[in-house]
Amino acid sequence: MRNKIRCLRKEKGLRQEDVANLLGVTRQTIIAIENDKYNPTLELAMKLARLLGATVEEIFFLDDRHNEH
Repeated sequence: MRNKIRCLRKEKGLRQEDVANLLGVTRQTIIAIENDKYNPTLELAMKLARLLGATVEEIFFLDDRHNEH
């Protein structure tokens, strides 16, 4: 599953460390999610969406070539 977290995070002026601290996870977790190496739990995905001011569907998408971002 792919995502737009890095882009949205930078638009908000947040560092990976900031996001990690606000969500109670490690910076390594945020790095792994941004690099499409780890799919977060639904709870974490929802917290990320709330923090970034978007919906889960706007942030995460299947890499099926129909969702070119």
